[in-house]
Parts: sequence; C-alpha cells; structure tokens
Amino acid sequence: MTVYIDPPTWPGHGRLWSHLISDRSYDELHTFADRLGAPPRAFERDHYDIPAHRYADAVRLGATEVGSKELLRRLTESGLRRRKPPKGLRLVHDVPLPEFDVDDDVEP
Repeated sequence: MTVYIDPPTWPGHGRLWSHLISDRSYDELHTFADRLGAPPRAFERDHYDIPAHRYADAVRLGATEVGSKELLRRLTESGLRRRKPPKGLRLVHDVPLPEFDVDDDVEP
C-alpha cells in the first residue's frame, strides 16, 4: 500500500490541511482513510483533506511524507487526478436520465 500525504500548509476553515492520495487506486485510498478515521465528506474528487492535527496519525499508519509538488506529480502520473470543473460549470451526479423510446415523437 502506497499512500502519500503533503505537509499541512493549505488554509481553510481556520485550520491548516494536508492532502492524502494514493497512486494505485481509490479503493486503496478509501481503505487507508477509513483506518485513519477520516469521514467520507473529507474526500474531494481525488484526495482526502486531512487536518494538521491528524497529519502525524496518517504518517504513523504508513502514509509517505512528500512535498505538495511531488504529491501532485504522483497523482497525475498515476492517472487518478481529477481536476476541478471550470468555474461556473456545475456537475450533477447520480441524476437518472429520462427513458425514451427511439420511436417517440420528439418535437424540436
């Protein structure tokens, strides 16, 4: 299992945060995050946001410490990088598409 964490230098909500990633699979990342006790809401696209006070816990559990640029390089090279959508574009997940028959009369 290879999971990486960068230093807690990212500010947000009055705290500093680290990013936790895997360069192998999301399953590996989710399994590690679960062992760490990170809530599912801490997952954002391709990484977990980990508060500074949990950084040492992640390292103790086996996360490899790397710089932020190295973390991004490994994530990108793994093919697991999921970029943010462009500003103004909202992604909708789990929305069922309407069913229709190809013979239905559809008005333009």
